[in-house]
Amino acid sequence: MDQSPTAMFDSYEQDFRHIMGNISEKLEGGAAKGQFGEQRKAALRKVEIELDEADDIVSQLEVEIQGIPQSVKAPYQARLKQAKTDLTRYKRLSKEMHSQAARKDLLGTSSSGVSGSRYTDDATSDDPYGDRARLLKGTQTLDDGSRRIADSTGIALETEAYGADILRSLRGQREQIENSRDMLGTADTNIDRASGTLKGMIRQMYKQRFILSAIGVFFVVLVLVILYFKLFRH
Repeated sequence: MDQSPTAMFDSYEQDFRHIMGNISEKLEGGAAKGQFGEQRKAALRKVEIELDEADDIVSQLEVEIQGIPQSVKAPYQARLKQAKTDLTRYKRLSKEMHSQAARKDLLGTSSSGVSGSRYTDDATSDDPYGDRARLLKGTQTLDDGSRRIADSTGIALETEAYGADILRSLRGQREQIENSRDMLGTADTNIDRASGTLKGMIRQMYKQRFILSAIGVFFVVLVLVILYFKLFRH
């Protein structure tokens, strides 16, 4: 299964459009115009449930769009904005339908109108097999949504684990760098000490060389003096 962010976004958007189609049919379609009384109220209650599902899907779309690369993000942002606009429109329309139904309940109707309405409700009552099919379809949609959420959660956990591994690796590298820096500092200190020792040895060597040279000159002068007294004093 394709786990790319755009594929997940497209899948959620497809579910959203499907739910919007059902809501539009219940609020604006031909079947909505022929519904009265309890039948209409039942349809509006189903619309409220589907609007909640659509709201959840929009929230998921907002999550999924965060993972879409910036280079291809603009059209998906426009599609998300359109989805929010459609959802707001149908929420407002549903609220208006509820208000109209409430006004009708308060104002009441004539006895013949009430009888006709009840007759119409009985004649056009919902098909139980159709309700079962819609319920199964809604359950399947919820299962698909739960599975996608579980997949997204799995990806998030994998990403978190991968990030933790990277942080541990970086921490280990940092410790190695700090140890290397300490070793270099110690080596630099030892080099400074060795350099001081070598300089002291070189100074001592020059001093000894100077002393040896002075002793040599002394002996040469002494030999010359002895030779002078032996050769020229006799």
